[in-house]
Amino acid sequence: MAGHRELDPQLDPGALGAVVLGVRDAELPVRVRADRRVERGVGMNEIDRMLAANAEWAAQFPGSKDVRPARRVAVVACMDSRMPLFPMLGLEVGDAHVIRNAGGVITEDVVRSLTVSQHVLGTREILLVHHTQCGLQATDDNSFADLVEQATGRRPPWAVRAFRDAEDDVRESMRLIHENPYLLSRDVRGTVYDVDTGLLREIEDPAAPHPSHARGGSLQQGQEPAS
Repeated sequence: MAGHRELDPQLDPGALGAVVLGVRDAELPVRVRADRRVERGVGMNEIDRMLAANAEWAAQFPGSKDVRPARRVAVVACMDSRMPLFPMLGLEVGDAHVIRNAGGVITEDVVRSLTVSQHVLGTREILLVHHTQCGLQATDDNSFADLVEQATGRRPPWAVRAFRDAEDDVRESMRLIHENPYLLSRDVRGTVYDVDTGLLREIEDPAAPHPSHARGGSLQQGQEPAS
């Protein structure tokens, strides 16, 4: 029959529905594709659920913020999923830059981001957030490189930057910030987050340029750093 489209039995149910409607999911906007999968309840994975959640978020989107962080601070933290940085630091959307990687270590790319953050977008304070029970404390650079090489046949050219003691690595991170020639401000403070209690413990910085930045204790939610 002219104009009749045969349904390919190899297509998944969502694709079959799209053919009936005359359009494949791949031709639709991401939000519509996510909505279709939610309605069908098939083929859902975690990214599908995130896209569906974004559709709900967009429906009540409160509006954009100024591109410059309102509190002029950049947070460098581990990517650990147990650290909800915004609520645990009393931050709102638009308050701060958040730079995360494995371990929260100061790498060349973190320096790149901090340099952009300061030179272009006006941040002046840096907060470092390591945490207890970090996975990088359970390995070393060579062992991790061996693991990757065994799995892929390629040895990574970069170091994973493993460390044994979180406090010592926070101090090393602060040292790297103090010595970096590209930053406009080296006003940095370091902390370790306890994943069992939710508390941040501030780590003394022997090289702090101001005595008020070399004190211990816990930072309370929403507390403003000393100037």
